[in-house]
Amino acid sequence: MAFGAGKTIKKFWQALRRDEGNATIEFVILFPAIMTLFLSSFEVSVMLLRSVLLEKSLDTTVRELRLGIFDPATAEDLKQTLCDRAPILPACSETMKVELVVVPTHSWDLPSGNIKCVDRNANINPATTVNFGIANDLMVVRACAKVDPFFATTPWVIDLLPLDSSGEYAVVAASTFVNEP
Repeated sequence: MAFGAGKTIKKFWQALRRDEGNATIEFVILFPAIMTLFLSSFEVSVMLLRSVLLEKSLDTTVRELRLGIFDPATAEDLKQTLCDRAPILPACSETMKVELVVVPTHSWDLPSGNIKCVDRNANINPATTVNFGIANDLMVVRACAKVDPFFATTPWVIDLLPLDSSGEYAVVAASTFVNEP
Protein backbone atom coordinates (compact mmCIF):
# COMPACT_ATOMS: atom_id res chain seq x y z
CA MET A 1 0.00 0.00 0.00
CA ALA A 2 2.88 2.36 0.73
CA PHE A 3 4.29 1.58 -2.68
CA GLY A 4 1.05 2.84 -4.40
CA ALA A 5 1.02 6.05 -2.33
CA GLY A 6 4.64 6.84 -3.16
CA LYS A 7 3.97 6.36 -6.86
CA THR A 8 0.96 8.68 -6.66
CA ILE A 9 2.97 11.38 -4.87
CA LYS A 10 5.76 11.06 -7.44
CA LYS A 11 3.27 11.49 -10.32
CA PHE A 12 1.74 14.49 -8.51
CA TRP A 13 5.15 16.24 -8.25
CA GLN A 14 5.91 15.45 -11.89
CA ALA A 15 2.59 16.99 -12.88
CA LEU A 16 3.41 20.16 -10.93
CA ARG A 17 6.73 20.53 -12.73
CA ARG A 18 5.24 20.39 -16.22
CA ASP A 19 4.83 23.70 -18.04
CA GLU A 20 2.35 22.87 -20.83
CA GLY A 21 -0.44 25.04 -19.34
CA ASN A 22 1.57 28.22 -18.70
CA ALA A 23 0.31 30.03 -21.77
CA THR A 24 -3.28 29.15 -20.89
CA ILE A 25 -2.91 30.58 -17.39
CA GLU A 26 -1.46 33.84 -18.73
CA PHE A 27 -4.28 34.05 -21.29
CA VAL A 28 -6.95 33.48 -18.65
CA ILE A 29 -5.46 36.18 -16.44
CA LEU A 30 -4.83 38.82 -19.14
CA PHE A 31 -7.72 38.29 -21.57
CA PRO A 32 -10.45 39.94 -19.42
CA ALA A 33 -8.28 43.01 -18.81
CA ILE A 34 -7.39 43.38 -22.49
CA MET A 35 -11.02 42.91 -23.60
CA THR A 36 -12.22 45.46 -21.02
CA LEU A 37 -9.69 47.96 -22.34
CA PHE A 38 -10.67 47.25 -25.96
CA LEU A 39 -14.44 47.46 -25.35
CA SER A 40 -14.05 50.60 -23.23
CA SER A 41 -12.03 52.35 -25.92
CA PHE A 42 -14.61 51.35 -28.53
CA GLU A 43 -17.40 52.68 -26.28
CA VAL A 44 -15.61 56.01 -25.84
CA SER A 45 -15.10 56.22 -29.62
CA VAL A 46 -18.80 55.66 -30.31
CA MET A 47 -19.76 58.18 -27.62
CA LEU A 48 -17.38 60.77 -29.09
CA LEU A 49 -18.69 60.16 -32.61
CA ARG A 50 -22.27 60.65 -31.43
CA SER A 51 -21.31 63.84 -29.62
CA VAL A 52 -19.41 65.26 -32.61
CA LEU A 53 -22.26 64.48 -35.01
CA LEU A 54 -24.82 66.15 -32.71
CA GLU A 55 -22.55 69.21 -32.42
CA LYS A 56 -22.12 69.34 -36.22
CA SER A 57 -25.84 68.90 -36.77
CA LEU A 58 -26.63 71.70 -34.33
CA ASP A 59 -23.98 74.04 -35.77
CA THR A 60 -25.20 73.52 -39.35
CA THR A 61 -28.83 74.02 -38.35
CA VAL A 62 -28.01 77.13 -36.29
CA ARG A 63 -26.09 78.59 -39.23
CA GLU A 64 -29.11 78.10 -41.47
CA LEU A 65 -31.41 79.57 -38.81
CA ARG A 66 -29.15 82.60 -38.44
CA LEU A 67 -28.97 83.22 -42.17
CA GLY A 68 -32.67 82.68 -42.69
CA ILE A 69 -32.17 79.67 -44.98
CA PHE A 70 -34.06 77.40 -42.60
CA ASP A 71 -37.27 78.64 -40.99
CA PRO A 72 -38.89 75.86 -38.95
CA ALA A 73 -42.56 76.31 -38.18
CA THR A 74 -42.45 74.26 -34.96
CA ALA A 75 -40.02 72.82 -32.46
CA GLU A 76 -40.69 69.38 -33.97
CA ASP A 77 -39.41 70.63 -37.36
CA LEU A 78 -36.22 71.84 -35.69
CA LYS A 79 -35.78 68.54 -33.84
CA GLN A 80 -36.44 66.50 -36.98
CA THR A 81 -33.80 68.48 -38.90
CA LEU A 82 -31.26 67.86 -36.13
CA CYS A 83 -32.10 64.14 -36.12
CA ASP A 84 -31.83 63.88 -39.91
CA ARG A 85 -28.35 65.39 -39.77
CA ALA A 86 -27.16 63.12 -36.94
CA PRO A 87 -28.10 59.63 -38.16
CA ILE A 88 -25.90 57.86 -35.60
CA LEU A 89 -28.30 58.79 -32.77
CA PRO A 90 -30.72 55.85 -32.47
CA ALA A 91 -34.43 56.67 -32.04
CA CYS A 92 -33.48 60.33 -32.14
CA SER A 93 -36.96 61.78 -32.55
CA GLU A 94 -38.14 59.99 -29.37
CA THR A 95 -35.07 60.64 -27.23
CA MET A 96 -34.04 64.20 -28.14
CA LYS A 97 -35.14 67.40 -26.46
CA VAL A 98 -34.38 70.79 -28.02
CA GLU A 99 -34.44 74.09 -26.17
CA LEU A 100 -34.35 77.45 -27.95
CA VAL A 101 -34.50 80.54 -25.72
CA VAL A 102 -34.02 84.27 -26.12
CA VAL A 103 -31.28 85.83 -23.97
CA PRO A 104 -32.39 89.29 -22.80
CA THR A 105 -29.66 91.78 -23.72
CA HIS A 106 -30.48 94.10 -20.80
CA SER A 107 -29.65 91.47 -18.16
CA TRP A 108 -27.74 88.77 -20.11
CA ASP A 109 -29.49 86.04 -18.10
CA LEU A 110 -28.45 82.76 -19.70
CA PRO A 111 -30.52 79.61 -19.22
CA SER A 112 -29.53 78.08 -15.91
CA GLY A 113 -28.71 74.46 -15.22
CA ASN A 114 -28.55 71.57 -17.63
CA ILE A 115 -31.06 71.04 -20.38
CA LYS A 116 -33.84 68.68 -19.39
CA CYS A 117 -33.48 65.34 -21.15
CA VAL A 118 -36.03 62.62 -21.80
CA ASP A 119 -36.33 60.17 -18.90
CA ARG A 120 -37.61 56.90 -20.35
CA ASN A 121 -37.64 55.23 -16.93
CA ALA A 122 -40.11 57.70 -15.46
CA ASN A 123 -42.19 58.02 -18.65
CA ILE A 124 -41.84 61.79 -18.33
CA ASN A 125 -41.20 64.03 -21.29
CA PRO A 126 -40.08 67.32 -19.72
CA ALA A 127 -41.19 70.54 -21.34
CA THR A 128 -38.50 72.72 -22.85
CA THR A 129 -38.77 76.29 -24.06
CA VAL A 130 -38.80 76.91 -27.80
CA ASN A 131 -38.97 80.57 -28.79
CA PHE A 132 -37.67 81.43 -32.26
CA GLY A 133 -37.32 85.12 -31.33
CA ILE A 134 -37.38 88.19 -33.55
CA ALA A 135 -34.74 90.24 -35.38
CA ASN A 136 -31.58 91.02 -33.37
CA ASP A 137 -32.47 88.60 -30.55
CA LEU A 138 -29.60 86.64 -29.03
CA MET A 139 -30.63 82.98 -29.04
CA VAL A 140 -29.28 79.95 -27.13
CA VAL A 141 -29.99 76.52 -28.60
CA ARG A 142 -29.41 73.37 -26.56
CA ALA A 143 -30.08 69.78 -27.57
CA CYS A 144 -29.97 66.62 -25.47
CA ALA A 145 -30.33 63.09 -26.81
CA LYS A 146 -30.44 60.03 -24.55
CA VAL A 147 -28.48 57.04 -25.88
CA ASP A 148 -27.92 53.49 -24.70
CA PRO A 149 -24.28 52.44 -24.35
CA PHE A 150 -23.04 50.28 -27.23
CA PHE A 151 -21.82 47.59 -24.81
CA ALA A 152 -24.03 47.57 -21.75
CA THR A 153 -21.35 46.18 -19.43
CA THR A 154 -18.50 48.53 -20.35
CA PRO A 155 -19.62 51.58 -18.35
CA TRP A 156 -20.50 49.35 -15.40
CA VAL A 157 -17.08 47.72 -15.32
CA ILE A 158 -14.96 50.87 -15.24
CA ASP A 159 -17.54 53.60 -14.53
CA LEU A 160 -16.90 55.10 -17.96
CA LEU A 161 -20.08 57.05 -18.61
CA PRO A 162 -22.47 58.81 -16.27
CA LEU A 163 -25.61 56.71 -16.72
CA ASP A 164 -29.08 57.66 -15.56
CA SER A 165 -31.57 55.36 -13.84
CA SER A 166 -32.63 53.82 -17.18
CA GLY A 167 -29.01 52.97 -18.11
CA GLU A 168 -28.60 55.70 -20.75
CA TYR A 169 -26.17 58.57 -21.08
CA ALA A 170 -26.85 62.07 -22.39
CA VAL A 171 -25.29 63.49 -25.53
CA VAL A 172 -25.57 67.28 -25.22
CA ALA A 173 -24.76 70.14 -27.60
CA ALA A 174 -25.27 73.90 -27.34
CA SER A 175 -24.86 76.89 -29.61
CA THR A 176 -25.75 80.56 -29.82
CA PHE A 177 -26.69 82.95 -32.62
CA VAL A 178 -28.26 86.31 -33.27
CA ASN A 179 -31.35 86.50 -35.46
CA GLU A 180 -30.52 88.55 -38.53
CA PRO A 181 -32.82 91.52 -39.21
